[in-house]
Amino acid sequence: MMSMTRRTTLAALLGAVALPVAGARAAGLDELRMDWATYNPVSIVLKEQGLIEKEFAADNIPVRWVQSLGSNKALEFLAAGSIHFGSTAGAAALINRINGNPVRSVYVFSRPEWTALVTLKDSPINTVADLKGKKVAVTRGTDPHVFLVRAIADAGLSDDDVTFVLLQHADGRLALTRGDVDAWAGLDPMMASAELQDGARLFFRKPEANSWGVLNVSEEFAAAHPDIVKRVIKVYEEGRAWALANPDALAELLAATAKIPVDVARKQLGERTDLTHNKIGDAQRQSILAAGQALQSAGVIEADVDVQSAVDKLIDRSFTEGLAN
Repeated sequence: MMSMTRRTTLAALLGAVALPVAGARAAGLDELRMDWATYNPVSIVLKEQGLIEKEFAADNIPVRWVQSLGSNKALEFLAAGSIHFGSTAGAAALINRINGNPVRSVYVFSRPEWTALVTLKDSPINTVADLKGKKVAVTRGTDPHVFLVRAIADAGLSDDDVTFVLLQHADGRLALTRGDVDAWAGLDPMMASAELQDGARLFFRKPEANSWGVLNVSEEFAAAHPDIVKRVIKVYEEGRAWALANPDALAELLAATAKIPVDVARKQLGERTDLTHNKIGDAQRQSILAAGQALQSAGVIEADVDVQSAVDKLIDRSFTEGLAN
């Protein structure tokens, strides 16, 4: 547990320094490495139905699936070359980009309200201002982290007023349930599970402050393999179409994969997950830019960082221009 200064908050948000991307060769790929995540339900469809494997079978390119437990992990994996495609929140990708990890966001997999501030049902906490002097579990470098920092700043608190307990999402939920922390910057489906199973309360919600769910690649990979990126997006569109046409089956698939009750999956998908978007463009740019500017105003991002330029370098519209919503 630690109380974070602005400088250490920045370091926590930015995460590890980017490492060289491995495995991408202009001559071809010996393996395609994809991530899947419970916060990206379309990725689960692709994995469980073998759609990526079918697409690249004739190319003799095997597929390896790696689970991302949060945006921070997906970005770490991208930086290390452990994956070629990573699922993250748009704001998390921006922060990582500012830190020097040259990721490009190429596709939208969802418009979620996947984070809120959560406390126990009998807690006296009802507003963000009530977090003063309290302990909050949060996963650094993720949308819940950005959401928490923005909420604290908007409430007139400083980062010295709150103790951040840095845990991965599932461990944060457990810490809240045990009473080790007073609140948690939640993430679905763990957040929905905490509501239904533990009676937890979402005491602060702000859907517009949730940045979009985006699929990312490294700049090097996008430049070396634009055809691969386009084909993966094409398969994502197949999976997204299936998900939209089969909401009950999607909930059952998410429940089985995430090992959660199906009613928890239905809550996440039915109430807080919009899968009707695919193109990355102006709406995503504005949302991610607003998050970056808010963090800069709060003193989390250094004043000399050109946030607008970083957003423009992050978003790559070229791969989704031809898609129909």
